[in-house]
Order: sequence, then C-alpha cells, then structure tokens
Amino acid sequence: MVLAFGVSALVAIALMSDMVLPRLRETWEGYRARRRLVPDVLYPDPGRERRAEQTARELLRSCVGDEEWAMYRDLGLIRVWGRHPRAHGGGEYAYLIYPHRPVIAYEPQTRRLLGEYCVEFPDETRPYGSSRLPDSDDVLAKWMLLTGDEHRLLDESNMHLPGRQVDLAQVTRDLWRISRWEQARMRELAAG
Repeated sequence: MVLAFGVSALVAIALMSDMVLPRLRETWEGYRARRRLVPDVLYPDPGRERRAEQTARELLRSCVGDEEWAMYRDLGLIRVWGRHPRAHGGGEYAYLIYPHRPVIAYEPQTRRLLGEYCVEFPDETRPYGSSRLPDSDDVLAKWMLLTGDEHRLLDESNMHLPGRQVDLAQVTRDLWRISRWEQARMRELAAG
C-alpha cells in the first residue's frame, strides 16, 4: 500500500512539474526583471539629461545654418526671419526662439514686439521621459515648425500680447544683445 501511494505521488509530481515549472520560471524571471529596474528608478542616472542635451545640441547644429548656430551658442536663442508678407501687417518681421518659452514675433527695424506664440513639444518617451524636451530639442522643434510651416505655427498656437509669459525687459535686452552680436560678427567676418 505504501509502495502504491509513493508511486502515485511520483507520477503526480512528474505530471504537475510540466504545468508548474514553466509558471514558476516565468514568475521568477518577472521578479528579476522588475528588480533590475528598481535601481534606475530609485537612483536615476545624473548624466542622462546632460547627455541628452549634448545630443540635442549636436542635432541642432547639424540642422540650422552657421549663423543661427553661432547665435544659439553665444546668446542662447535663435532669430528666424518671417517669410510670409501677409503675416503681421505686411512689413518685415522676425521671431525669437527661446528654449521652453513662447516664440516672440517682432519688427526688426523698430524692435516693436508683435506677439507671443505659445507652442509646446512634450517629451513622450517612457519610462524616463520628463514633461520637457532638452533645451536644444525644444529650440530645434520650434525652428523646424517656423521654417517649414510658419502659417501652421501662426494658426495653431496660442497667440498673446507681448509680456504675458515673457519678460519684456529681457526681450528688449536680448534684441540689443543680438544687434551687438551681429556687429561683432560683421567685424569678425570683415577681418577674417
């Protein structure tokens, strides 16, 4: 009787192992995979954002022109000339692109500010994506939209009067900095 019970138990264990072992192995692998992710979540890589910004700067440099890249490198913003004569009353106009701030439209001759165009490009990558792109990626996205489809930016963004989200004194200083930067660049090019 004991022998029959022992044999029956061995047969039952052998049959159950075909069903239970894969399930146990799957559970164990899932546990190990989750355990590997925990240190990255608890202790994020401090250089990840710096490396992302460096990669974004290289991409921006490869896409924009030499003058725009030099302006961004030196001043932290890019100016883009308006292309459509019907926009902004038909006169000459330009835009200032800042990272994570509205695009500013202005008249270059008078430095009169025309408007703020609010547009956002969130970082949708997971699990590490933050709500913001690296600075240079944000500038590149705005530059691409302005140079590729200016009317879309004008039509689809939230337009506000200047000064709602951007400090007017800062924009005025930046326009002055651009004029000084252009004068220095012209002297460099003439001497070079």
